[in-house]
Amino acid sequence: MNEHIYIIGSGAVGKVLAVALQRSGKKVTIIRGSVDDQSKHIERIHVELENKTKQEAEIEVNTLSNFSELKGIIVLTNKSYGNRALANALKEKVKHSPLVILQNGLGVEQPFIDAHFPEIYRCVLFVTSQTIGENMLRFKPVSVSPIGIIEGNAVKLNLIVEQLNSPEFTFRAEHNIQTIIWKKAIVNCVFNSICPLLETDNGIFHRDENVLAIAKRVIEECITISSAKGIKLDAKEVIESLLLISKSSDGQLISTLQDIRNKRQTEIDTLNFEIVRIAHTLGKEDLVKETKLLGELVKLKSELHR
Repeated sequence: MNEHIYIIGSGAVGKVLAVALQRSGKKVTIIRGSVDDQSKHIERIHVELENKTKQEAEIEVNTLSNFSELKGIIVLTNKSYGNRALANALKEKVKHSPLVILQNGLGVEQPFIDAHFPEIYRCVLFVTSQTIGENMLRFKPVSVSPIGIIEGNAVKLNLIVEQLNSPEFTFRAEHNIQTIIWKKAIVNCVFNSICPLLETDNGIFHRDENVLAIAKRVIEECITISSAKGIKLDAKEVIESLLLISKSSDGQLISTLQDIRNKRQTEIDTLNFEIVRIAHTLGKEDLVKETKLLGELVKLKSELHR
């Protein structure tokens, strides 16, 4: 029996996921994370896939204030800087429904752990999605996106993967999610700082050796901190992952650059600055100087544009 899937966050990832799920026969509602007290309505959303085929679906869109309880699967695709407020807003509405967090960065699940949500699962996204018009998106999968357990059990994890999986937007169960979280977070520290500062697309790293050299230095810094936290990563594997994403998303703009151009807050706090924060707690902040500088420049650029 299909669960009702509530997608909180009406950005590029949330809308594509909603279309993919609805076309697979699932009951889906998008809940706008930053808007409240609005009536339910239907939006027609258009998605352009990697092979240039187009898909569309009519999706129910609502706001959190219209629900006393959310019974089903709650998928978070909202910006991570809103998680503390969202955890407070959801606490009395979720009851026993699992949360599945589809967000970049480190520590994004902590507000929900602190609020004692009973079931929390974390997904590491290997897709790129970009808004190209009103309710029009361009979507490219890079690889199958793994989902793992923060709080919960393997049986429920497998059921969640089954419910969320679709031909266009694929997921798999992963029982060592923390290593993948760190690996992807480090890659995102590179994309979400260097690309916005250079005003360029994700493909820059496989096209330009000088830019790749900066990326490699940031990766080395971040791996020093992951190792200190007991997460062992190989620099070559992280660089290979960076290049795979870069080659498969030529022309695609990273979310932070999109946010800056649209005068929105970025998620750099859960990327570069979270690495710096962890390094500080370990007494190793002097080992992440380049990671910190790039983060500071992105934050300044974002504030100047806003």
